[in-house]
Amino acid sequence: MPINGLFVGLVTLDLIYLAESLPKNNQKIVAVDYTVAAGGPATNAAVTFSHLGDKASVLGIVGSHPMTQLIKEDLANYKIGIIDLNSTTQNPPPVSSIIVTQSTGERAVISINAVKTQASEQSLSADVLRNINIVMIDGHQMTLGIAIAQMAKAKNIPVVIDGGSWKPGFEKLLPFVDYAICSANFHPPQCKNEEEVFAYLSQVGIPYIAITHGENPIQYSIDGKKGILNVPGVRAVDTLGAGDIFHGAFCHYILQESFTDALEQASHVASLSCQFFGTRRWME
Repeated sequence: MPINGLFVGLVTLDLIYLAESLPKNNQKIVAVDYTVAAGGPATNAAVTFSHLGDKASVLGIVGSHPMTQLIKEDLANYKIGIIDLNSTTQNPPPVSSIIVTQSTGERAVISINAVKTQASEQSLSADVLRNINIVMIDGHQMTLGIAIAQMAKAKNIPVVIDGGSWKPGFEKLLPFVDYAICSANFHPPQCKNEEEVFAYLSQVGIPYIAITHGENPIQYSIDGKKGILNVPGVRAVDTLGAGDIFHGAFCHYILQESFTDALEQASHVASLSCQFFGTRRWME
């Protein structure tokens, strides 16, 4: 039977440029390369999950603005199902403009995210979790994320969060989470350091926690027992989407491996992706 993952959150159109440097005030620069793809943490994770041989669906808002055709074509190319909770809206989708610095692989991003495209819990279908084996939530559709996490918990479906940064509402979602995979930028209220982040997440009942640090080692906790995992060293061409790709790969491997093995395998996939420009070329 195929493994089915549901990825809840942000769906954007990403315009990605490779440049020698970021523009200064009033400066025009010419890109070395560019690419266009569907983006957002949940979306990129779903693409990775599908690439690794599973079946993925993205749940969010896409709509019917002419620009959404680019999103739909890209996701169709990677066999990603779209559960569109407001398919008739004519509002343009969130667009991210990204510049990747050629010499370092570091990226600068400007985006409106999902601020203007929030869906209500009433738009959810009662059978949204039918045949779903794992759920990943990025927090950009928080109301939906809370509702789905509660439903998944009742059905014993594992819930993973992409804790890229703290978002209001996470405090209501976290008690239903099995795996918190966070970045070093994830700071719950009153948490001043990573020890306090681990303590906060453990206190709300999350058994498996990991905090990533880019090319530096991953810190993790299993039922309060901490450890460190090294990540592969690579020459980064582009770090855009590496965290999203990590989450998608983790969702694939955690259904087959132990927590630490899934983290290690996911770090290899994410490191591979950093050696290619854009969020798709590493799969070619």
